[in-house]
Amino acid sequence: MPKNEDEWKEKLNEEQYKVLREKGTEPAFTGKLLHETREGTYNCAACGNPLFKSDAKFESGTGWPSFDQAIPGSVVETSDDSFGMRRTEITCATCGSHLGHVFPDGPTKTGKRYCLNSVCLDLDAEPKSGSTEAEAGA
Repeated sequence: MPKNEDEWKEKLNEEQYKVLREKGTEPAFTGKLLHETREGTYNCAACGNPLFKSDAKFESGTGWPSFDQAIPGSVVETSDDSFGMRRTEITCATCGSHLGHVFPDGPTKTGKRYCLNSVCLDLDAEPKSGSTEAEAGA
């Protein structure tokens, strides 16, 4: 059953709620995952839906984590004409939370740049090869 906004306010911190549920944006170059390089899967911070694999992440220079492709079926793309701009918003396909925007200017063969707010993501990092479960924090 979907959560109501009071339930989202209880689950998410203030910054997460502002971005995920009210379509806000975290300031550029401030996100905790901007320079993250560990391998793994980036999941929706609101519901845990897997969104992006780490091998799709690239440095865009924009100040937000960027990816060239989403996991198929994980996000919904919607036209966004707010603030006098024509953009494509991306939301989580599972819970409908705002994640960021996708632009057609990516440097890879997909030509896409999914520009995400770090606060919308949780990284499920893969343990380094050769490490034990205890070392990986399991």
